[in-house]
Amino acid sequence: MQHQARKRFGQHFLTDTALVEKMVRAIAPTDDQIVVEIGPGQGALTLPLLDHIQHLQVVELDRDLITELERRISVQRLTIHSADALKFDFAALAKDGKRIRVVGNLPYNISTPLMFHLLHQVDAIEDMHFMLQKEVVDRLVAVPGTPDWGRLSVMIQYYCRNDYLFFVPPTAFSPPPKVDSAVVRLTPYRQLPHPADDIEMLRRVVAQAFTQRRKVISNGLKSFLNSEQIAAAGVDPGLRPDSIGLAGFVALANMASTLSHTKSDTDHAG
Repeated sequence: MQHQARKRFGQHFLTDTALVEKMVRAIAPTDDQIVVEIGPGQGALTLPLLDHIQHLQVVELDRDLITELERRISVQRLTIHSADALKFDFAALAKDGKRIRVVGNLPYNISTPLMFHLLHQVDAIEDMHFMLQKEVVDRLVAVPGTPDWGRLSVMIQYYCRNDYLFFVPPTAFSPPPKVDSAVVRLTPYRQLPHPADDIEMLRRVVAQAFTQRRKVISNGLKSFLNSEQIAAAGVDPGLRPDSIGLAGFVALANMASTLSHTKSDTDHAG
């Protein structure tokens, strides 16, 4: 029986075999790697991956799809984790000193929160290959000074090198989505190019800055830093957030973190 795509799961099934093969070539999986697919759906990417490797792990929420995968693929070759990817412990799959490789045609409605969830487990990840809404990929690979530069750009680029691989039209899916898609490769840095003193402070500073992206940074971040402190961090207080690069945001967060600790020490001393 044909599985009906479920709107609540954001399901659009990949049907273009040439594009699937292109994605598999980009991933280039090998048997000595731990490959994990998010949302295997009807197996459009799963089966071609299994043409190249002996075993694959998948995370799937839809029980009907799980039943179908179990019917078509032997348990020796496929380990199915019946779970919500947004809550799944991906780091637990890394073993014997091997990091995991994560792949998937991600549902549009969870792609951004899912990537933030994966960033929390980034030390266990070798790389990620995702088919996503093109608009999201444009934000992932954006550079400062462009409209797409924002919170997602800064935080993903803090952790990963990002490569736009290729465009995917709506006709590659059933049912066709109303948006274009693209495939992106995210490769976590082994050494961060701009390490923050306090990652939570960086998250807060970046989130606050981009909630008021039309304001100059001295207005948008006044709850963290004044103009003199922003300038002391090496950032022009008159810039808007979309003109500030990753290094600038890390400098601002580090300044805010230092001041926060200084204030805390002073309060305790008092």
